[in-house]
Amino acid sequence: MHALHPGFAELIARVCLVVMFPFSGFDKIVHWNDALKQANTSFLPGGAALLVIAIVVELATPVCIVTGWHDRLAASVLTAFCVVTALLYHPFWHYPRFWSGTGEGRAHFWDFLKNFGLAGGLLLVVIGGPAPGAPVLHSASHAMTPYAASAAPGQTAQ
Repeated sequence: MHALHPGFAELIARVCLVVMFPFSGFDKIVHWNDALKQANTSFLPGGAALLVIAIVVELATPVCIVTGWHDRLAASVLTAFCVVTALLYHPFWHYPRFWSGTGEGRAHFWDFLKNFGLAGGLLLVVIGGPAPGAPVLHSASHAMTPYAASAAPGQTAQ
């Protein structure tokens, strides 16, 4: 007997993987001016538009990943978001002695690695199986999971 049902464990894993993003999106709304200052630090123009896109990504994709609705597409978008954010907004290499002390470079180093760790976890969603608890979505073509053709309980495989 398993201590935790595999489907429930996957649901918990998906929630844990994306739980920070809605809070981050909400934080960007509440602290718009600070977030806009950070958005304007990259070489890309249109900080306000970039910020709105970031908010939409951070609020929408976690819902898709947890519910299984276009979960692999959402995980792909969120993976790209994490990588781009790491490269554009956490360039730890621009700070001298980033590893020593408590300087700004050290904080960027850890944020950079955190974003790549999240990207790796999200890639597991992209290549992994269907989201638990939504067998109707799993059998639909838009789920795009490698197991979409496998039979849900009470159904026959296609």
